[in-house]
Amino acid sequence: MAKGPVIKKVLIANRGEIAVRIMRSLGELGIRSVAVFSEADRNALHVRMADESYGIGPAAARESYLDIDKVIGAAKKAGADAIHPGYGFLSENADFAEACERAKITFIGPPASAMRQMGSKTGARAKMAAAGVPVTPGGSAETVDEALATAERVKYPVLLKAAFGGGGKGMRLVHSREEMAGALERARSEAERAFGNGTVYIEKAIINPRHVEIQVLGDRDGNMVHLFERDCSIQRRHQKVVEETPCPVATPELIERMGEVAVKGALSVGYFSAGTFEFLLGEDGEFYFLEMNTRLQVEHPVTEWITGFDLVAEMVRIAQGERRGYEQRAITRRGAAIECRVYAEDPQSGFLPSPGQIEALRAPMGPWVRDDGGYYAGAEVPSHYDPLISKITAWAPTRDAALARMQRALSEYVVTGIRTNLAFHQKLLAHPEFAAGRYDTGFLERYKNDLLGYAHVPTEEEAALA
Repeated sequence: MAKGPVIKKVLIANRGEIAVRIMRSLGELGIRSVAVFSEADRNALHVRMADESYGIGPAAARESYLDIDKVIGAAKKAGADAIHPGYGFLSENADFAEACERAKITFIGPPASAMRQMGSKTGARAKMAAAGVPVTPGGSAETVDEALATAERVKYPVLLKAAFGGGGKGMRLVHSREEMAGALERARSEAERAFGNGTVYIEKAIINPRHVEIQVLGDRDGNMVHLFERDCSIQRRHQKVVEETPCPVATPELIERMGEVAVKGALSVGYFSAGTFEFLLGEDGEFYFLEMNTRLQVEHPVTEWITGFDLVAEMVRIAQGERRGYEQRAITRRGAAIECRVYAEDPQSGFLPSPGQIEALRAPMGPWVRDDGGYYAGAEVPSHYDPLISKITAWAPTRDAALARMQRALSEYVVTGIRTNLAFHQKLLAHPEFAAGRYDTGFLERYKNDLLGYAHVPTEEEAALA
């Protein structure tokens, strides 16, 4: 494919730490950065760091960061050549990618056609199954009778899952037929509130799985590779908290198989740019397709540590039509990396958000430690958005050394004025089962008394009422 025009100015359709992280790569590429902000973010770090910034509306995301016309309008006003969506907000919205194309603004991400194919989880499952990607047994749940029939076929326990969203919203674990009707009603209601679409489907619940994902990267000429795996099994309410690579229980042969499947799946939908295939890894070593995230992942820094790739820079180069010529055999991994997501939340209260003004903030430094932060001392953590303050990552030649380095980094991290999960991370990394690599997606629930001293993790509904 012929190389497109060189990108000179990029609007970042996002906020917080990911906007700051994207700006850093743009600066190294000699590309000017444009920030957008809601009223709640007028004094945010990403606004201060950008070369230019434009207000796009009230604090509510639907009236600012999710408003396609306002974002495109700001890009036109700034004379931006391209838009990088980051993660969340409009990052997996095919209508947004098409709106960029109509406005003759380059979308730094995959084609809208691939986003549409993978945007519906039910459609993505069917597409991946046809491409030979292993999928979890499941089926439709349009009615209670249909849900019961599907559950009987795949055997209990089963998961009800939102077809057009993630993050644990619209998800219910069902153990028996007696639970189905009530669980289906709640799942539909929650999915409708979160994603504007109440469609749900059923998957067989894999007991004690690990959540392992494969990073893929490809150019517009079909050169597609994988950049190994990330273990994202430490989660609260289906939201990732800690990620690491390599996966402590995966053999190189297993990762090679998973990587080949992910590359095959990506090529089957005409994918290019960065993307992630998420799998459930069973105790028996079998893995099943969960979903594809057609965007940059929050946890991408651990992959950058072990491979040396700058994924944001690669996305920019691919977007402007560069042939990258990736070859799988040339990609190697080195050492181990771990990420801890630092949230403004109170683990002792079931991880409820803790917005407010940060009084003091000192991020860790030193060899092989990276802090991707979005705040500064005196900044306000608003209640309107995800309470992620920063992501701290550490690299070392071995997993044990990486854990020790992360503990050192966590001990240096100072945040006052709000509650954070820093102490929780220190307890988690010191837990003998985690240190030994023996964990799965149920780890936090299983060891909640050891780690947190509370007896119940509130559901999304309970948290909203708190």
